[in-house]
Amino acid sequence: MKRFLFLITTKSYGAYINLLCLFAPKKATLLAFSLFSHPRKGKLNTTQLPPFLAEAKKETFDNDSLQIQTYRWDGDEKIIFLLHGWESNTARWKKLIPHLLETGHTIIAIDAPAHGLSEGNEFNVIRYAASIDCVAKKYSPNYIIGHSIGGKASLYYQATYNNPTIEKMVLLGAPSDYAIIFKNYVRLLRLSSRMENLIHQHYWNRFQIKVAEFSAQHYAHSISAKGLLFHDLDDTVVLHDESQKINRIWKTSVLETTKGLGHSLQNKEVYKKIKDFLIQ
Repeated sequence: MKRFLFLITTKSYGAYINLLCLFAPKKATLLAFSLFSHPRKGKLNTTQLPPFLAEAKKETFDNDSLQIQTYRWDGDEKIIFLLHGWESNTARWKKLIPHLLETGHTIIAIDAPAHGLSEGNEFNVIRYAASIDCVAKKYSPNYIIGHSIGGKASLYYQATYNNPTIEKMVLLGAPSDYAIIFKNYVRLLRLSSRMENLIHQHYWNRFQIKVAEFSAQHYAHSISAKGLLFHDLDDTVVLHDESQKINRIWKTSVLETTKGLGHSLQNKEVYKKIKDFLIQ
């Protein structure tokens, strides 16, 4: 029933946007972009934090007048950054963090813009990468672990900011092509081709990036850090061939394929391989 109502709602939004586009294309474009960029879930409540987050050391960073929330578990001078995905938050790392603590390294997890305890209503990879950079300027990370769109943001961050302290990166179920995500959104709402083109133009006007070219295939080749990619064959959120695309262009990366874990990749064997990769 919930799925049915979701489909009805999204198609109603799409029909309204297509109609609005005929009379007020600019307003329709902004509305469509807002829906695309606005997470429907993933926020945390300061009074109801999971115990392991409540016990972590907390610090906020200013990014474009938005407060970005971080959680820290102190260790040695080596630093691990954790970056969650869309409509998620730092709580998704609960099962991995105990394994990472065994490395003895310092762990810093970041709530993405508009997620967790971070401020904002809009999310995009460019803003996420800028948030990573704000934290990295104080805590120079040696390792980055990113799940889903957090993995894509990790790649984009390193390719754009070229942080020399980054030695290794782990990507879990990360997408390569932003165009696929965008196309799925257009298809879900049944937006018109005119509306689709207007959003493409809006993206270019705002970020000077073409959606079709916002792909790891255009920038992953510049990353020299070692990479470990995990992707499950049964992932229906981000298909397995997305990591294959990244692996082909990122010459210092290795792809580990799993079966039966889905998009979350929450698995002890995966955690062990991540830990072993970091301490090698």
